[in-house]
Amino acid sequence: MTVTKPDPTLILRDDRIVHTVEQLSRRITDRFPGSSLSSLCDQLLKVAQQSAERSRWIAKPIRWLRWTGYAIAAFLIIMLIGSIWFAIKNLDAEQVDVLELISAIEAGINEVILLAIAVFFLVNVEVRIKRRRALAAIHELRSIAHVIDMHQLTKDPERLLSDWADAAHSPKETLTPFQMNRYLDYCSEMLSLTGKIAALTVQHFDDAEAVRAVGEVEDLTTGLSRKIWQKIMMLEQSRVSGLVSSQ
Repeated sequence: MTVTKPDPTLILRDDRIVHTVEQLSRRITDRFPGSSLSSLCDQLLKVAQQSAERSRWIAKPIRWLRWTGYAIAAFLIIMLIGSIWFAIKNLDAEQVDVLELISAIEAGINEVILLAIAVFFLVNVEVRIKRRRALAAIHELRSIAHVIDMHQLTKDPERLLSDWADAAHSPKETLTPFQMNRYLDYCSEMLSLTGKIAALTVQHFDDAEAVRAVGEVEDLTTGLSRKIWQKIMMLEQSRVSGLVSSQ
């Protein structure tokens, strides 16, 4: 059976993702210098860089754990062979009675079972260590997605309509229609990149729990981005209708 290598073009490249976030950060800084959105994108860039390192770390084996497992497995095999050899030798020589032989075999089997449990534990320790690190990174990205959503909550296209009247405690809107359009678009891009960073984290880690957590983040960012694009479409329709100016 021939094993097909994955197509390099279908693999997320950490350097490209980091570069894209870096470019977005510069664009936001150029358009909205000193804004909280710019600072948030800088934070997203740091997380992207850390996620690239995490992805490479998760892809590598934890060698000391694996070698320990191999050593215990070898010891387990030696113990099993020794127990069988001892039982056969004593049967041939008839040096012990049946009850003593059964007792010795039972003790050997118990030791083998305990060692097998130890090997199984060590094998799963590596997965649990990597899973814990991956889930911590994904939780951070989930929090960032909610913070991005907080930034766009008050960016309501209806506030730019000519007949809009602010309430006493309404937030002050200083953005022009064009600036609001760009602001909302930047938020959507950040959400999309947040989902890509989450996928990058577990790209080389085939763990059901971690993959499910990434799916939840992608669903979250897609849903939030959909709300933002509804605002962008509303803003564009208002501009076409002449209800707001293009500047």
